[in-house]
Amino acid sequence: MRLPDLSLKQLFKRNSLLWLGTLACLIGLLHPAETVGKELRILAVGDSLFAGYGLKQGEGFTPQMEIALREAGHSATIVNAAISGDTTSGGLARLEWLLGDPYDAVILFLGANDALRAIPVELVSDNLRAMLEILAARQIPTLFVGMRAPRNLGPQYVEEFDAVYTKLATEFEVVFYPFFLEGVATDLSLNLGDGIHPNAEGIAVIVEKILPYAEELVQQALTKP
Repeated sequence: MRLPDLSLKQLFKRNSLLWLGTLACLIGLLHPAETVGKELRILAVGDSLFAGYGLKQGEGFTPQMEIALREAGHSATIVNAAISGDTTSGGLARLEWLLGDPYDAVILFLGANDALRAIPVELVSDNLRAMLEILAARQIPTLFVGMRAPRNLGPQYVEEFDAVYTKLATEFEVVFYPFFLEGVATDLSLNLGDGIHPNAEGIAVIVEKILPYAEELVQQALTKP
């Protein structure tokens, strides 16, 4: 059988289409369709440290973290569900209700107010475990942020409280940032006048430190089956 004669122009066109098809397949393998350009919705559950207490609009943790993620190339919206004064008991009571809306990931940070009130460590642990169990059952990727007890509560309470977060993070295999106020807690220039809540500059320091963990959370959300 004699093959049809093809002009150089026809050969070039045929080869070009072949290469374009191959390239499209490779792109599809590297970037599955369901993850390309996907806008993630991340729920932030916390207390006044998340809620932006004493700060202007846009200066709190959640808006600054959202901006940082977008600047790093991630399409993500963080929904701020933090309430000033909230405890682990309060967070547990409203978590199921909050998850009535769909979210791709959750940032969970509670316990600071429990420590300030010297709430028994066992109750704090039980509440946090229950919240992590709810998130695990729903297969929602979670960034678990830890807290430390005030040092004036005595060595036993401090040791037991601080250990709760590491223990639970290991148990549930979540993305874990051990101490929200790392690098900020003892620096008066990075806190408001109460010496407890970070100012806008302090939040910026926190966001910079937590960003790699937030990016790991995003990656888990994008690759979730």
